[in-house]
Amino acid sequence: MKGKLRITLIVVGVLIVLVLIVPFLIPVNQFRPTIEEKASAALGRKVQLGNMSLSLLSGSLSAENLSIGDDSKFSSSPFLTAKSLKVGVEMIPLIFSKTLNVTGVTIDSPQVTLLHNAAGLWNYSSLGAKSQVGQTPAPKPAGSTSAPADLTIKKLELKNGSIILGSTNSQKRSTYDHVDVAASDVSIISKFPITVTADLPSGGKFKLDGTVGPIDQADTSLTPLSAKLHVSSLNLASTGFLDPSMGLGGLLDLDGTLESKGGEAETKGNAKLSKALFIAGGSPAGVPLTVDFNTKYNLRKNTGVLNPSALKIGSAVARLNGTYNSAGEATIVNIKLEGKDMPARDLEAFLPALGINLPKGASLQGGALNTDLTITGPTNKIVTTGTVGLYSAKLVGFDLGSKMSAISMLTGVKTGKDLDIEKLTSNLHMAPDGIRAANFLAVVPTLGQLVGAGTIDSKNNLDFKMVATLASAAAAPAGAASGSTNAPGSGLGGILTQVTGAAGGCKGGGTSVPFLIHGTASDPKFIPDVGGLAAGLLKSQLGCAGTSAAGSTKSLAQGQNPADAISALGGLFKKKKP
Repeated sequence: MKGKLRITLIVVGVLIVLVLIVPFLIPVNQFRPTIEEKASAALGRKVQLGNMSLSLLSGSLSAENLSIGDDSKFSSSPFLTAKSLKVGVEMIPLIFSKTLNVTGVTIDSPQVTLLHNAAGLWNYSSLGAKSQVGQTPAPKPAGSTSAPADLTIKKLELKNGSIILGSTNSQKRSTYDHVDVAASDVSIISKFPITVTADLPSGGKFKLDGTVGPIDQADTSLTPLSAKLHVSSLNLASTGFLDPSMGLGGLLDLDGTLESKGGEAETKGNAKLSKALFIAGGSPAGVPLTVDFNTKYNLRKNTGVLNPSALKIGSAVARLNGTYNSAGEATIVNIKLEGKDMPARDLEAFLPALGINLPKGASLQGGALNTDLTITGPTNKIVTTGTVGLYSAKLVGFDLGSKMSAISMLTGVKTGKDLDIEKLTSNLHMAPDGIRAANFLAVVPTLGQLVGAGTIDSKNNLDFKMVATLASAAAAPAGAASGSTNAPGSGLGGILTQVTGAAGGCKGGGTSVPFLIHGTASDPKFIPDVGGLAAGLLKSQLGCAGTSAAGSTKSLAQGQNPADAISALGGLFKKKKP
């Protein structure tokens, strides 16, 4: 028994000595040119390794540094650098026949720089490719063949890496950290499984899980890929997708599938955008929007088509379709958005993202919204134009009559604490710096018809010039409806009658009152347009001067001079001294 124990101890001791000494006896650095040659031939790029060592315990060769060159058309700096490289090998063939059989590759803390040029081509496109026309091939070690060699690896891992994204004509870069890549049975000439995970800028997670290959020998970017995609909490402002300098942004969650083959990539799934903000001066949307999307993308032309897709906000549904082009510095889109009979109440919480705020304390009740919009331009500076219409809605908690108190002095308008809107339409131009509204038309039963145009700037300030054409019930000036003692043709009542009726012209018509809207969307200020009133009055008087007494309605009270009316109008809105 003691003899057997002694033999066992001797064997163990010999093994320990072998494990400790053999790595120093095997000149592993002599394999460095072989590894560099095979890797360079497989990638079509110059691969360089630092000092190498051997570990029998882990059965691997290690290199202190790794560098893979970039395509010379994109950069003279390395495409990939890493602190260390570990290559798993079969130890018996290595020790006894000095044959190198690779079982796995682990790259620690790699940094990969992905660049695209003005034509939309990426620097990784030529990885593993044969020499192309007009392209300088990567330097090849002596004795290597001209065609890329097949390199099969049972396991490939990139741990704790970072990916830097950018373009050749800009210094701006986006960085994705904690990138991990795991692939098995890696081969250039066959399909293999792969999983990629990463942390996204400003938080969020990314995961791709599927199969890739065989590697396209002419353009690596055209390599077939079939995978599931998952993105959570991607901050769009940190990616350059929207312009962060203008305060634009949102958080994107996405679940979908990606199928790429023959240079055509199809992506479909569901995307959710939370806390969206599309207008400088707006505020994040209180509700998310979701899109059930289906896109097809031509990898050679860098152009894509958004097939008819559904955009949803609550129970409101709109249809999207169009095209996009990512060949340049930023992706350029041309998208149509059409929505019919969308419940206005469901859209209310999303309006602030577009720089549209309801008056403080007011809310939408009922009503339907129709849209016909075109979304164009680069994604970081999108411009939206088209028409919107709101029908049969009620703005609860908004007393327009009280907001127009100065105008009510002319008209006696009373609209009540809630505002019924029969119809509201406008042509809109929405850009990151604000909104322009043209051909604005609102039909309010208790008031009449409002028309005009204006802007909402990036600080949410209003600048609208409007005209209210009053309904018959609201057209009587203050005092007239209550039995004022002022005669229709004399005093202030007569002047008001002349002023509010001026825009009606000599042939009659609705009473029109021009006014301005200033302040902010949440606190609008309705101000009588004194200049507009005076100009309308003067125009009316001059236009009626030549009409016959039998067929015309006198615009001025008996003995009233137009200049006196205008003067009285100017003094009407001056503050009274205490």
